[in-house]
Amino acid sequence: MHFLRIGIAIAVAALLTDAAVVLENGLPVDWEKAPADLSKFPLSSGVVTINPWDFSQRMGMYRLLMNSTADYMSFLWANASDSPLWGLPMQLGWKLKSGRLADPTGATTCGKHSGDPMCISPQSYWACVNYYVSVIPFLAAVHTGVIGDGVTQIQVQAPADGAQDYCISYTDCSQKYPDMMSKWETFFKTLKIVSSSKGTDLEKKDRVLGSMWDAQQASLQQATSSCQQRQNPYSSKEVSFSDSWISASDYVAAAHFQSSIEKSEKFMRPLPSRILKEGDEAPNIADLSTEENHTVYIFSWMSSANKLLGGTLVRLWRSAMCSEVAREKGRTLLEDLLLNPKFAVSGLLSVLTEMELLTGISPG
Repeated sequence: MHFLRIGIAIAVAALLTDAAVVLENGLPVDWEKAPADLSKFPLSSGVVTINPWDFSQRMGMYRLLMNSTADYMSFLWANASDSPLWGLPMQLGWKLKSGRLADPTGATTCGKHSGDPMCISPQSYWACVNYYVSVIPFLAAVHTGVIGDGVTQIQVQAPADGAQDYCISYTDCSQKYPDMMSKWETFFKTLKIVSSSKGTDLEKKDRVLGSMWDAQQASLQQATSSCQQRQNPYSSKEVSFSDSWISASDYVAAAHFQSSIEKSEKFMRPLPSRILKEGDEAPNIADLSTEENHTVYIFSWMSSANKLLGGTLVRLWRSAMCSEVAREKGRTLLEDLLLNPKFAVSGLLSVLTEMELLTGISPG
């Protein structure tokens, strides 16, 4: 019995090492090390200056965001771990642990274990994309009064290299990307008023989730354009994965996925735990787990199928997600598709069949 327990422990440990690291002690990576309030950030001449190119400080922006929205979220989700904003810091943690925040050009040791592992490189495509779902919502939250006292001045530090490619203040960002900033403001305003609005809890949750995903999609769409040149140093396999990862958000957003800690962890653990290189062919990448291989493969299939159909797959999916009931069914379909390798083997096109039943529209 003793040896059986040891064997089980080893097997569990092996499974854990095969998976991407997205949580530590049930919270996002290095969560407890991140600043918990504005007083913990550097202060100079009465201005709080946040350096988003330091992992702890970028994660700190998320921690402030979670703390500041906790009371609003508690009207909808009694458990603090159920806030749908948890998916954002968990993504940042995965990117750090998988090496995706490091300098891909090799010109510096930023983000490398041989240099400063907590450094976030402005040259990283993944860091650039995350900028639009970390700094941007943070600035919008400050502007709408969700974060801060409305008096303290807050400034975001520009990177030493490529500063012209990043907006660094609410005014700067709203002038460059008015639609994106407006959608994040709308989300925070919606969050503040929804607790006193009419409707069932289900309707209120769906409204908040819809507004949140609308804002996230606006950020990712802008990032796709603004960060594109930063894909150049990566392998074609990593670029393909990053594109399919962005494309997958269309399905998740339309289904109003509630990205709580528990649900986000289920979808993020199978993400590839390292940067893909030339020669990696999912589902047969030797040093990635079966689950990681499946995720890379399915993301690629979803993106390729949509391109082959001229965008019809995404349009059909969005059309299908037209009600709370349909979105609930859509979330179940996504879970089967992304988390169950046997589901894909039994027939990937079953997803299309399910959507036909939901919409009565043929994809052909």
